[in-house]
Amino acid sequence: MTDFTVADYQPGDKLYLWWLGSPSRPLYVGELLIARSLNGVSLRYAASWLSGGFPLSEDLPLKTGEFLPRDKDTAAGAVDDARPDRWGERVISFLDKPPRKALLDMLWLCGDERFGALGVSVSADTYIPRTLGPLPTLPDVRAMEVLVQQIIAGEPIAEQHRRLITPGVTMGGARPKALLVARDCQWVLKFSEPGEDFGMPLVEHATMTLGLKAGIQVAETFAIPLAKGRHAVAIKRFDRVGQTRVHALSANVALKAAGQTLGYPELAQLLRRRGAMDTGARTADMHEVFRRAVFNVLIDNTDDHERNHALLADDTGALRLSPAYDVLPSGQALGYQQMRLGAQGHDSTLANALSQRASLAWHPKRPRPSFGKWPRS
Repeated sequence: MTDFTVADYQPGDKLYLWWLGSPSRPLYVGELLIARSLNGVSLRYAASWLSGGFPLSEDLPLKTGEFLPRDKDTAAGAVDDARPDRWGERVISFLDKPPRKALLDMLWLCGDERFGALGVSVSADTYIPRTLGPLPTLPDVRAMEVLVQQIIAGEPIAEQHRRLITPGVTMGGARPKALLVARDCQWVLKFSEPGEDFGMPLVEHATMTLGLKAGIQVAETFAIPLAKGRHAVAIKRFDRVGQTRVHALSANVALKAAGQTLGYPELAQLLRRRGAMDTGARTADMHEVFRRAVFNVLIDNTDDHERNHALLADDTGALRLSPAYDVLPSGQALGYQQMRLGAQGHDSTLANALSQRASLAWHPKRPRPSFGKWPRS
C-alpha cells in the first residue's frame, strides 16, 4: 500500500475497486466510472475478477459490460455500501474541501477503513487508497469529542488532529462518529449531537444491552464517560475478524439487488434463499429477523430503515444476518416502521408483525442456488 493523500488526488472519471478480504493481498475487482446521467457510479469487472471472483451482489453478476446504478445519486449494487455515510460526507466536505464532491470522489476520499471488504484505489495495478494514519485509542476519546464539536460548529481543525476523525465507517446516519482501537479490535465510536435532551449514546448502549437480554444477537457495546456527565458509545465492528475483512451488504442493497420490497418478511425470504448452507443456522437467522422486528415495535424504534440491517457473506458466498446495531427508541410515536412489517404495511403493531410470520418458515426441500467460487487471496 502506497501513501497517497488528498493533496495528491486529482478528480477524474475513473477509479478502481479492490477486494480486501485479506488486506495484505488485495485483489483487483474492476473499474468504477462516473455515470453522468444518474449522477452516480457504475462498475465494470476486470477480466481477472470475472474468471476468479464472485458477484458482489445479485445485481452485479459475473458478466462483461458496465453495470449502472439503480437510482440517481447512488453507486452500482454492493459498491453503494462502500460510500461514506452522511456524517462522513460532512467531515470530508469540511476538512478536505474537495474541488469536486461527486460520489466517485467520495468513494475514495472516505479512506481505507470503510465498511465491509471493498477498497477504492487510484490505480488498477496497485491498491492505493487514501491513508489517514493510525486509528485513535481510548486516551484520545475526549480529544475526539472536542474535534467533533469543532466540526459541527464550523471551527478549523489542526492538521495533526485530523487522523482522529475517520470519515467512512458505517453504512448510514448523520450522528457524529469515528473509529477507535480498543481491546485489540476496532470499534465505531458515536457521540451526542448538540441540543439533545439526554445522552443518546448511553441510551443506545442501554437498548443494545436490553436487546441482548431479550435474546437478540447484538453488536458488543460499551459506554465511555466524558466530561460533564456526557458519554460516547463504542460499537464493536462485525465486519472485521482479526486481520481479515468481511464482505457486507446492507439490507437496502441486498433487497434491491434481489428486486424485493424493503421489508422484514422479504429480508427473511432472502435469507431462506441465500442464507447459510447449514439449515439450522439459516432458520435461526430467519427467526432472528422476526425477533428484531417485534423488539423494534415494542421499544418504539421506528428508525429501523434498511441501512440499519446488514448481511455478512461467509467464504462460500452465503449470507448471514449481522449482529444488530443502531437500535434505540425513536421516542416519537410515529406509529410506523421504516421497513415493511407485515400485511398492514409499515404499521407498528404486534398484529402486523404476526400477520406474515409464515414467511419465516423454513422449507428444507427448496433447492439451493450456487454462489460460485470465493476468492482465496
